[in-house]
Amino acid sequence: MFLDAAKQQSELRKDIREQLAREAGEGGSGGDFYAPFWADAKTHVFGTGDLHQLADARIAANGTRANLYPQLRQGFLLWWDQRRRWTNEPFRPGRALKAYFPFPGLDATIKIDSILSVRDGLDAERAVYPYFAPNPELSEAAARLGLWLLTRALPAVPAEEFRILDVIRGRTFALDRNPLRGDEEAEFRRRYSQLLLQRESLRREYD
Repeated sequence: MFLDAAKQQSELRKDIREQLAREAGEGGSGGDFYAPFWADAKTHVFGTGDLHQLADARIAANGTRANLYPQLRQGFLLWWDQRRRWTNEPFRPGRALKAYFPFPGLDATIKIDSILSVRDGLDAERAVYPYFAPNPELSEAAARLGLWLLTRALPAVPAEEFRILDVIRGRTFALDRNPLRGDEEAEFRRRYSQLLLQRESLRREYD
């Protein structure tokens, strides 16, 4: 939703082509590019692996990861080793958090998964949603929309425990530093509905 117009259109076209390929029974794109990295990051958090070694192994197995995986690793470790505020070890996995959120007023459902859920030594639960994209940098405006959505879609998690992590830049956003303004639902709906209309228009070009 926060890409510039040209990139936004390019990504919508890519999404349409992938959907058409799936509908035609053709092979997918080979899976989620970021999922293996995020699995290794979780392993690092819980002390059962080392992200330096794990990322190197992933890159050795697939050269297409050679550009972004080192950036992701550097950013994640910057946050985890230097910027993270949690200190009550040991850390252990929290609940499996995921949701399907029917967006109010739109014929659309948003899937939310890939959350890093961590319980600390005092049994406080932290919920970290990853933002992987190298561009655009996650802005405060975008993060507020994301935090609003997380609190609405996962009401069982205390709102103050949500974080959105811009992985490459090692920067987190949370409600104590990025409080909601009250217009997030309307802004999300405006931007999302514009994307849906644009996608519908582009989709007709492939008929």
